[in-house]
Amino acid sequence: MKSPASLKKAAAWAAPYWTRGEAGRDTPHDLFRVLYFGWLVALTLKLLGSAWDVSWHFKWLRDDLAPPHLLNSVGTALVVALTVIHGYTGYGVDKAALRLIQWGTGVFLVAVPLDLINHRINGLDITSWSPSHMMLYAGTFLMIAGVIRGWYMGAPPGRERTVVLGAFFAFFLENVHFPEQHQEYGVLSLGAWDNGATYAEPILLRFAADQMQRPVDREMMAGFTLPVPDYVYPVYAVIAGLAVLVLARRLIGRFGAATLVAAGYVGFRTVIWPLLTFTGFPPSAIPFFLIAAGLLVDVAFLVRWPYVRAVLGAVIATAAAYGALVVQNAAMGPVYGAIKGQEGLLGAPPLATSSAVWAGIGLLVAWLAIEAITSRRNVPAGAPAPVVAAPATT
Repeated sequence: MKSPASLKKAAAWAAPYWTRGEAGRDTPHDLFRVLYFGWLVALTLKLLGSAWDVSWHFKWLRDDLAPPHLLNSVGTALVVALTVIHGYTGYGVDKAALRLIQWGTGVFLVAVPLDLINHRINGLDITSWSPSHMMLYAGTFLMIAGVIRGWYMGAPPGRERTVVLGAFFAFFLENVHFPEQHQEYGVLSLGAWDNGATYAEPILLRFAADQMQRPVDREMMAGFTLPVPDYVYPVYAVIAGLAVLVLARRLIGRFGAATLVAAGYVGFRTVIWPLLTFTGFPPSAIPFFLIAAGLLVDVAFLVRWPYVRAVLGAVIATAAAYGALVVQNAAMGPVYGAIKGQEGLLGAPPLATSSAVWAGIGLLVAWLAIEAITSRRNVPAGAPAPVVAAPATT
């Protein structure tokens, strides 16, 4: 904890910057770094809270003041503070970045009470894919998009710029992939039920059964754990998740960027897996397939022609994602048979392989859009784009 003297020194450093200004204002480099490292802290707190939150909701009945919600709220409070600072001073952002951050934060803050009202009226919300939840994801999507633009436009060239940009894209991927965790937790919870074990507390199962007007049986468990069609998981992952990796590779401009962004997110999920399971929370399948798909995105960028690259990339990245999902899905049976009710990191939600064509077409459309938009803005695919230098004067 900081001493009063250090807090006083920090306040004295920050006070001269607290002046009204328009977005796009020349920003001293030290202030720019403080603002965006503040974003890293805020998004990390939200990441930890949301990761714990999914596992919590597969074990306990919902509680507005649950520890994961409180941890997420601390990150949200820091997000609001940073949004106010950017908006009032104009430091660290251009107009487009500021609007994205403000709209994203606003949508998120509106979605929070709407989600609470939804739970008050409808009780347990048994899917991550509900309208109020999607508003939360949409708000976070816009917010992080604004942060990525602000850092991309303002950070000076160098290793720090590349690493931090990759970190922001990993947060972006986590938010986009977040609703898919319902199936990743759900498939293992349903498998545990089939093996005579349950992760959820009886009060949660009873509540879900009453809401579905069924006894606590397998059909109720399937409705609770896997509430969306089997094609949703792979199609959404390929179109939305891989589009994030394509954009990351395009803006970071280095071979391996898409792979490392995917590996960063998957690595985080792998690290927290034992931390959650060893403390009694349900396990989840891990989306290792994103790493294989990210690698093929990087390979596609070896092709110089943007639209040829998009067609080739959509084909091979979709094939890699579905191929890796087939392998993970095949691991479910042996894992269940080996350790009754104690599924491991391997496995994947049910896979509708026939959906690969539609997933590939969706990814192709998204990839072509990314190539077209970034090409019009003269963003090179092989090297970092020029940035707006941040002068070292107030």
